[in-house]
Amino acid sequence: MRTSRRSILGLVALLLAFSAGSQWWAGYSQAKLGKRMSALAGPDDIQMLSSTTCAYCTVARRWMQQHGVAFSECFIEKDPTCAARFESLRAPGTPLLLVRGRAQTGFDAQRVLDALTRGAPAS
Repeated sequence: MRTSRRSILGLVALLLAFSAGSQWWAGYSQAKLGKRMSALAGPDDIQMLSSTTCAYCTVARRWMQQHGVAFSECFIEKDPTCAARFESLRAPGTPLLLVRGRAQTGFDAQRVLDALTRGAPAS
């Protein structure tokens, strides 16, 4: 019985260590990604068309703010120009990110970074 109890405790300790390591790695990776994006994004490079009720917009906004990424944001319910632009792009939902003029539906930090990396700087 002691051997099985030790085995279970060892397994639990191993799982906890693995979980902690995974969380550390995810945080490290996001910080590295944020630092690269912050260095590449100019003041007009990322525009986010948002909705006031969009939880994904809130996540994207907080992520970019947390990592010091320059971006502008407008709300389709509050700004008629923003709403018209959103409708003209026929976006299926928010957030709609315009990265150097190219539309991306939803927020994926790696996809935004890739667009900043390969796209020409905004003029």
